[in-house]
Amino acid sequence: MDFHRSELASAMPGGVPDAMTVPVIRRLVRMRGTDTASPRCIALDGEIGVEVRCTIYDSRPSPCRDFAPYAPIGIGEDACDRARARHGLKPL
Repeated sequence: MDFHRSELASAMPGGVPDAMTVPVIRRLVRMRGTDTASPRCIALDGEIGVEVRCTIYDSRPSPCRDFAPYAPIGIGEDACDRARARHGLKPL
């Protein structure tokens, strides 16, 4: 998951911890663990399908903030459903 460097803690108070990212290109960084064959964000804690949480929820990057913005009103997110299916979980 890539996002602009301006979202890092080194660039703004409350930003994403720099140590949890790797550089992609000059202006982009990526959350560690999200570019592997079995992607798992370094900030994800717990067991998928049982209970998980984001350890940096309050400082998560914009792609996470934008993910499934309409879920609270019952509108699904295809990317979320695909991710859940990879782990044998039903769509929300």
